[in-house]
Amino acid sequence: MSKAKLLFNLMMYVNAKRVFTAQDVAYEFDISIRTAHRYLAELSEMGVPLYTEQGRNGGYRVLNNRMLPPIIFEENEAFSIFFAFQSLQFYQSLPFDIQMKSVSAKLYSSLPDDVKRKIDRLDAVLSFWNVKRTVPSRYLKEIIDSAAERKVLQIEYESKEKNTHREVSPIGVYAYNGFWFMPALDLVDDVIKLFRTDRILSLTVMEKHQDPNVSLSEWLNSHTTKTPVTPLRLYVELTKEGIRQCRSQPWLEPDLVVSGSDQGYINTVMDQSEVEFVSDYFFQLGTAAKVIEPREVIDRIYTRSQEIVRHYSEF
Repeated sequence: MSKAKLLFNLMMYVNAKRVFTAQDVAYEFDISIRTAHRYLAELSEMGVPLYTEQGRNGGYRVLNNRMLPPIIFEENEAFSIFFAFQSLQFYQSLPFDIQMKSVSAKLYSSLPDDVKRKIDRLDAVLSFWNVKRTVPSRYLKEIIDSAAERKVLQIEYESKEKNTHREVSPIGVYAYNGFWFMPALDLVDDVIKLFRTDRILSLTVMEKHQDPNVSLSEWLNSHTTKTPVTPLRLYVELTKEGIRQCRSQPWLEPDLVVSGSDQGYINTVMDQSEVEFVSDYFFQLGTAAKVIEPREVIDRIYTRSQEIVRHYSEF
């Protein structure tokens, strides 16, 4: 085995083991203890954060901020990683302290010149765009760590009426439309509720644990396919512009039917608890949509329209 390959394998070995002795290395790679010490010293000079512990039970320890060994990527793998990082650039807050420009620059600089030129061309014509939000989510890492360890969080949450204090057990976090969301078990009501992380004003990690008994993927699947508790038929007639607008909404697009070149409709089932949300959305579409059912949504849109008229009648 060449020295370069041995050092590469040794780097992966120490990252996996974290605590070991020179004897362990000598046995693993069939080399002398003196050679093991010399190679470990070379790894340390290369930047691998090794700590030497003296004494009878001493040895080597890799510090927590350990470096990853070098990895060789195929061209398409490099493209996918580079543009995956690019897709995160529109999020002001990320779960970990990721320096996006630094990571992208390191990956880019290691690529051959012809691959760099190809990435330059793709970067000019390809983007994973998300709405740029200005409000930060300060507690993403704490939420993810607590979800992984099933720890309870005490949060102050900015609600519509007033700020509330809650104890919750987070399932995890997910990103949607430029925002981060945290589904979590509310320990008082014993139900899973959805929180926008940028509205969490303060957060304390508690010592107690609580298992929500559901994974993030399970919750997302059940949430998007849940059966309404109090079902209402939602039927909406759409103009050409209404079709265009509704196609961009994941909660409406599966139920959108285009019946002509410039008309279509939504025919689905909604829950009674969603009346306010659905009404507010179709109110914003104006004459591009006409709700036929349910009556509750029609009445709310009519009431909002009258409020707008009264608001501007003084001018």
